Amino acid sequence: MNKIKKLGFGLMRLSQKSDNAADIDIEQFKQMVDLFLERGFTYFDTSYVYHDGASETAIREALVKRHPRDSFLLVSKFPTFQMPAEDKVETIFREQLDKCGVEYFDYYLLHNLNRYIYATEVRNAHLFDHMKQWKEQGKIRHIAFSYHDDAVHLDQILT
Repeated sequence: MNKIKKLGFGLMRLSQKSDNAADIDIEQFKQMVDLFLERGFTYFDTSYVYHDGASETAIREALVKRHPRDSFLLVSKFPTFQMPAEDKVETIFREQLDKCGVEYFDYYLLHNLNRYIYATEVRNAHLFDHMKQWKEQGKIRHIAFSYHDDAVHLDQILT
C-alpha cells in the first residue's frame, strides 16, 4: 500500500493529560487512530521531537501494536535542526525505529531543511547518503524532506 489518501494524521499536537508535553492521553489517541482508519485514511506523521520525543512511542502504542503494518503509512522525520554529528545519525534513526516499533518507515523526512541546515548539517553528516543506504536496506520506502526557505535554495537542494 503506497497510496496517500487526502488527509494525514499529524502527531505534533496530541491531547495531553497534563501540561507535560510527553504526557499524551493514549486512550483518547487510540480512539482517534481507530476512527481515522475506519474512515479510510492511512497516513500518520510523527517526528523525533514531537511531544518531547513521546509521539513516536505513542504511535507505537496507539497504532503499530494494534493494527496490521500493511494497513497504514508511517512517516517520521530526522531532527536536522538539532544539528547532530554524523556519528549520531545511525543511533537516532535506530532509536526512531525502536520507539515506533517498526522495521521500516514508509516515508522518512529530513525535518525542517533550509539553506543553512542543508549547507552545513545535511552535507557534513551526509544525511542523504544515510537515507539512500536505509532505503537500500528496506528501512525506509521513500526519501523526503520538509522545507522552510525560498524557491532558489529549494532548487539547489533538488539538483
